[in-house]
Amino acid sequence: MKGGKVLAIVGPTASGKSALADKVAAQLHTSEISIDAMQVYRGMDIGTAKTPVAERVCPLLMVDMADIVDNYSVQLFQTQAREYIDKLQADDQLPVLCGGTGLYLDAVIDDMRFPKGQTDSAARKKYEALAEKEDVEALYTLLQERDPDSADIIHPHNIRRVIRALEMLDEGKSYATQHKGLYKRASWYQAQIYGIAMERERLYRRIDTRVDAMFDEGLVKEVKGLMDQGLASALTALQAIGYKEIVSALNGEITLDEARKLIKKNTRHLAKRQLSWFHRDPRVNWLNLDKMTSDEAAEQIVAAVGER
Repeated sequence: MKGGKVLAIVGPTASGKSALADKVAAQLHTSEISIDAMQVYRGMDIGTAKTPVAERVCPLLMVDMADIVDNYSVQLFQTQAREYIDKLQADDQLPVLCGGTGLYLDAVIDDMRFPKGQTDSAARKKYEALAEKEDVEALYTLLQERDPDSADIIHPHNIRRVIRALEMLDEGKSYATQHKGLYKRASWYQAQIYGIAMERERLYRRIDTRVDAMFDEGLVKEVKGLMDQGLASALTALQAIGYKEIVSALNGEITLDEARKLIKKNTRHLAKRQLSWFHRDPRVNWLNLDKMTSDEAAEQIVAAVGER
């Protein structure tokens, strides 16, 4: 273990993580660190449910870290998040991590090390060009044919990782084999983790309500503005749920009503994956928000922190 204590609040999208983390961080007089793979991008606000600046009750770190055309990596996230954590701990503050991207959380709080990659290799450029010419589904199908074991552990829409796996095959390596060596499971920080649980149908209703609210708040306008900044060619940012569907609608491939339904469907699938990820981690202490309010959950977390 390298560092001190951190507190993490995790769970599926639309479960109320941010509201709970706000309450906890305010009571602890500390800052929050977003653990969200898409909130790192500037301008992607409504579709990622990024808390507006005017509504933040405490500093929110690790948001707006990159432009949408940047291929932001989990390795860079690990480095930058740990820098913030170390500064907060040096000021005698308990960092409150909050989000639903399990890989990013593990990268920060665990001793996860990454294999070095040749980011400017000819193979990478070849597959990036193929992605622009066709789509990520075509690349993923190619990966399934060439390396099904790696395809099984990579999400079909994770374009950056699909390309990396194909690049490694050209180098005579397997992403799946090397992936086994990423986790040392030794802790980097002493993490106290709380997960939000609720009845599945209630979560799905919350997801549908959130998606409708995003449309009312101007999601389509936000996507139009981001397209002017190059979103359509952004290999990583374009894969964000809520953005790729609107881009398809604006390109005339589907209607906006179809995009809305597809966003709800894809968000529900995301929630299932998030729950599966966090349920594999025995360190997570689950709080059932069907049986307690967010305020009661915050009180329970703050009390537990004081006991440690």
